[in-house]
Amino acid sequence: MSEELQPNGELLLQLVSMKMPFGKYKDRLLCDLPVSYLEWFQRNGFPTGKLGMLLQTIYEIKLNGLEDLLRPLKNNQQKM
Repeated sequence: MSEELQPNGELLLQLVSMKMPFGKYKDRLLCDLPVSYLEWFQRNGFPTGKLGMLLQTIYEIKLNGLEDLLRPLKNNQQKM
């Protein structure tokens, strides 16, 4: 498997530790945002920069049913 196809561990850790900085779901972990909220961003445009990239990533993860990948990371973050 080529390196570019492998999940970025640091990016995945940010999804389970970073909180939404604004809006209806302010202070909710990015990995816990509802799909409907992410779909709204998909239709209306994701923010620019790092936050937008993270929101697009969690949208794709949820869209493809890959949330199980984040559970171990999230559990480890909660223990810290």
